[in-house]
Amino acid sequence: MIVDGLQYNNWDRSLFEQARAADLSAIHVTVAYWENARETEDNIRQWNRWFEQHDDLIMPILSGDDLRRAANSQRTGIILGFQNCSPIEDDYRGVERMHSLGARVMQLSYNNQSLLATGCYEQGDSGITRFGREVIREMNRLGMIIDMSHSAEQSTLQAIECSSRPIVISHANPSSFHPALRNKSDRVLDALAESGGLLGCSLYPFHLPGGADCTREAFCRMLCSLVDRLGVEHVGLGSDLCLGWGYDKLAWMRNGRWAKTRDHGEDDSETLAWPEQPPWFAGFSGFREIVEGLAQCGMGREEIDRIMGLNWQAFLDAGLKPVEA
Repeated sequence: MIVDGLQYNNWDRSLFEQARAADLSAIHVTVAYWENARETEDNIRQWNRWFEQHDDLIMPILSGDDLRRAANSQRTGIILGFQNCSPIEDDYRGVERMHSLGARVMQLSYNNQSLLATGCYEQGDSGITRFGREVIREMNRLGMIIDMSHSAEQSTLQAIECSSRPIVISHANPSSFHPALRNKSDRVLDALAESGGLLGCSLYPFHLPGGADCTREAFCRMLCSLVDRLGVEHVGLGSDLCLGWGYDKLAWMRNGRWAKTRDHGEDDSETLAWPEQPPWFAGFSGFREIVEGLAQCGMGREEIDRIMGLNWQAFLDAGLKPVEA
């Protein structure tokens, strides 16, 4: 079983076929960055059309059992998620509304300060807001997974503390591996593991030492170090693959409607361009490269299987169940 904790691709049948050819059992896909409720609903409707048009290749994931059904039917399960809280706007009832439409993961902030939490690129971190605490309780009740991948340190620690259920950091790496603002400190990672959470390790070049020059061996040794520190059950993958997009989508991803001038985050280049992927992980075939790399590092088959997908299966089994009244 292979589960990817985050992708944002310009999806079409060809990409769905590539995912199946690579034996991906499930992918958590981004449905919203800065979209409001109406725009997000439009994006979900597009996914519903794809589920109908390509039902031989993909199916929606609403529960842990759905992931098993996807794997058993040789299809790729799709988990709909938001990289920001903008789809719920300023109403906690938006959580249930989006959950009813099929969303199962939501980040509390995306790089910037939100109504719920602080993003990782802000200079100050005020933590989880009063509204944020209400939303966390509602997400816990419904079985909607809290994701803190793009949130600042104090906000992430408070989310772990406030949530009655384990949270996820779906796509990031340890700061000790590469000191990007988007990566996570040992303090955050330790708290995540102690609370039963899961880290999806990222292949996005800005999260890797040397960017596209990061070797498979270096990445796999980082995974092995995480297993030693956190325990194998808290380590998975969240590649952050972004395939098939033009520059207009990159501009939307980074700046949405909030910036009149360009703000590239941690990309200090003068021009807007998608970063180059490591050659060994330029697409779906890269997951098999990770399997081989972990084996070469001396990791056993059982641990490899857990990192590649079984840990996500266990996390989704528990995290997507609603709280019984």
